[in-house]
Amino acid sequence: MTTRPAPEGLSPAPAGTAEQSGRRRGYRRERLVQALFLAPAALYLLLFFGYPVVKNIVMSLQEYTTRTFFTGEAPWVGMANYATAVGSSLFAPAMLNTALFTLGSIAGQFVIGLAVASFFKRRFPLSGFLRSMLLLPWLLPLIVSSATWRSILDQDSGILNAFLRNLGVQDPIPWLTSPSVALLAVVMVNIWVGIPFNVTLLYGGLREIPEELYEAGAMDGATGWKAFWHITWPNLRPVVSVVLVLGVVYTLKVLDIILGLTNGGPANATQTLAVRSYQESFVNFQFGVGAAFSNILILISLVFAVVYLRLNRRAVDE
Repeated sequence: MTTRPAPEGLSPAPAGTAEQSGRRRGYRRERLVQALFLAPAALYLLLFFGYPVVKNIVMSLQEYTTRTFFTGEAPWVGMANYATAVGSSLFAPAMLNTALFTLGSIAGQFVIGLAVASFFKRRFPLSGFLRSMLLLPWLLPLIVSSATWRSILDQDSGILNAFLRNLGVQDPIPWLTSPSVALLAVVMVNIWVGIPFNVTLLYGGLREIPEELYEAGAMDGATGWKAFWHITWPNLRPVVSVVLVLGVVYTLKVLDIILGLTNGGPANATQTLAVRSYQESFVNFQFGVGAAFSNILILISLVFAVVYLRLNRRAVDE
């Protein structure tokens, strides 16, 4: 068998060049397939997340009221809506209530959730059934949970005050009508709602920790709290980061529970930034001011997430 000589003036293409060209074409096809798979998700995010955020920012810079729906005119006012929001007499109390509500809810949810997750890590009869029942508060519509807790916390006919009377507390506690107690009641209900979320994630993290680490630690005397501090906590830290960040972001925007229980009262004792945004938009119909409140809330959530994740990454690196 003979090899045909290359035409005069032309040299045969090296085999390596053809192989590299084929690899590049295969790589481009692979990237195209990946882009096609990602396109629906990217389009969804742009339509249902990107557009509302941009629209909200634009609205916060306009005088957007009910008249705008009829005339189509929304005069540009710049930062005037933010000045109105920050200069409101309810802004400082709303900021304080938001901080107290968030810190109280996150602390309660996380501590109780970690304790319950640690309890369910041990195998015992009906553990799976009880874990599934624990998800019930998370699955119920928040307006249903709020209505149920409103009846439980009623000063005169509520089950909680009846239970406390049996324990010797004679004076009924005005859970939802006293400015000094209402925020505590709202925090308590939000803790109840958020415990299943914490338990679900923390339980999954605890199950991923190898039992061999505890066995090796026990040989060195690391049992009980020592085992938790030196074995459980370091291995659970990535899950804790996710739980805390998502918990804070979710808690900052809680609205249904507060509206269902107190509607921001009594005497504005449970006013938060989320409630202020709702009331300015759908009670006072000042949509621009309401958008400014919501953007302030988004900014707070973003700053917290970035700062916490960076601090946690630095702690892991060290």
